[in-house]
Amino acid sequence: MLEIVKSGGWLMIPIILCSIIALAIIGERIWALQKRRICPKHLLAQIWNWIKNNELDTAKIKQLQSGSPLGRILAAGLLNRGHDRAIMKEAIEETGRQVVIDMERFLNTLGTISLITPLLGLLGTVIGMIKVFTAITVQGVGDANQLAGGISEALITTAAGLAIAIPSLMCYRYFQRKVDELVISMEQESLKLVEVLLGMREQDLAEAE
Repeated sequence: MLEIVKSGGWLMIPIILCSIIALAIIGERIWALQKRRICPKHLLAQIWNWIKNNELDTAKIKQLQSGSPLGRILAAGLLNRGHDRAIMKEAIEETGRQVVIDMERFLNTLGTISLITPLLGLLGTVIGMIKVFTAITVQGVGDANQLAGGISEALITTAAGLAIAIPSLMCYRYFQRKVDELVISMEQESLKLVEVLLGMREQDLAEAE
């Protein structure tokens, strides 16, 4: 394996670095984008129980904010539960945008790696072919070892670049889809919260009248 890396030339160094970064991002995003971490089950039901039992206070809202991304969004709605629908939705959407940015962390880097590694491989191909033609120009076609070294460098860097780019691109697309699905789930839960809070407020006003 080490001999193959050496045969690929100095361009194998950035390609290997890209592979290490890509693996680290993929592992971190698999761990961070678990649905149970982003959208815990029964969170809305727990909030509803707090409201019914008059247990919803600042401490509970802070607990929501620190517990999960969905909790941060729902907490924004709860902090503005005394206002009308437009203000509540604006607060939820603003917090939601911040949560989405956090969920997409490092994905641009992963996408960039999937784009530049084939280019690095192509650059290695060009450099290897230049060495081949330079050897032919200087020594003719008699030195097979010199020609084989240049062709080997060209092929190894190309293969290495594609080997990193293909799984990186697949994971990038997968994580993008995963984020979209989680965002839809959080939007649904947020809308349910708004409807519950507004329904309760309207009921309180009707009883007051």
